Amino acid sequence: MYNVRKIKENLYWVGANDRNLANFERIIPIPRGVSYNSYILLDEKNVLFDTMDASAGDLFFENIAHVLNGKPLDYLVVHHVEPDHASNIHRVMEAYPEAVLVCTAKASQMIKQFFGNGFESRMMAVKEGDTLLLGKHNLTFVLAPMVHWPEVMVSYETTEKILFSADAFGTFGALYGPMFADEMNFDRDWLDDARRYYTNIVGKYGTQVQMLLNKAAGLEISLLCPLHGPMWRENLGYFIDKYQKWSTYTPESEGVLIVYASMYGHTENMAEIFASKINEAGVKELAVYNLSHTDCSYMIADAFKYSRILLVAPTYNNGLNPLMENFLHELAARFIQKRTFAIAENGTWMPASGKIMRSIVEEMKNCTVLEPTFTIKSALHPEQLSDMDTFINQFIHN
Repeated sequence: MYNVRKIKENLYWVGANDRNLANFERIIPIPRGVSYNSYILLDEKNVLFDTMDASAGDLFFENIAHVLNGKPLDYLVVHHVEPDHASNIHRVMEAYPEAVLVCTAKASQMIKQFFGNGFESRMMAVKEGDTLLLGKHNLTFVLAPMVHWPEVMVSYETTEKILFSADAFGTFGALYGPMFADEMNFDRDWLDDARRYYTNIVGKYGTQVQMLLNKAAGLEISLLCPLHGPMWRENLGYFIDKYQKWSTYTPESEGVLIVYASMYGHTENMAEIFASKINEAGVKELAVYNLSHTDCSYMIADAFKYSRILLVAPTYNNGLNPLMENFLHELAARFIQKRTFAIAENGTWMPASGKIMRSIVEEMKNCTVLEPTFTIKSALHPEQLSDMDTFINQFIHN
């Protein structure tokens, strides 16, 4: 049975929700699921914006058929060729043989790689600023390479000022009835997933996101339609400001993120005491994560949120605990910048983890790594608490 939502006159959501997928891209946990957003705009020429994941194909085609109600599909606009949005391209082109596929030249190459050459004669490659006349509505295409694949573009409908933004401004989380951000408590229920989505999927492409934001700044936008998550028709500046901060690596909060790894609990105890003392010193916003129990994606998101990061890890096989090492490499891969790091280590006979953590962090651009490393051997002892206070004072006031 079809599940269609009317977004505004002649614009329909024909997407689907996936509450069964455990890990986005088979990597990132999504306990609240994800939505696959696809849209149809009816006019003299009818256009479908993107397809969706293969798992929702049957519902997708019921939705399309219901909205078209016997009308032809003239265009399929493909903003992004990643399979969660593109898996049904071939089925659409087969079901609607009159349709023309509109995409970038780079996307056309990728589509051939995925699906072969069965409909290359029906593909229209567009460039920056190209337009498509639909009747009352007109599309202008804006290239957005590396947000977050090289073939990406977005579409701007000039009459009603609608931006179809591809993966930009998306978020994890399945829709649950309300379709618009203003119908939800976005700060409470969606912002963390939006941040985790951006930082883990798009995070390393801040420069490219800035280029897209600069282009979007010249557009009057009344409706924002991303490929994942809720649509925006009010207070767009709020979400655009988040993207401005995230893409320039500007902290949202002067709080502290504590990430620790521990083998037998002694390093964990040190991390917990750090959290208590940092709060007592006046820091109200803290996040504390155990690398053994929390997926890295949550810590990456909070590394973008907070201005200060405390790394706490034991020595392992004369090196660094592998969970901490993986986290730091994942963080470095997102090109994190403008953060202050402090380092605390543990080692029973030859502490080595601090040196390794420091060497990785020092390669990160525009980051400060405080001296000295705070070191314990086997366990934290009462006589070290005053040194810990001095260490914390330097960390939170630097």
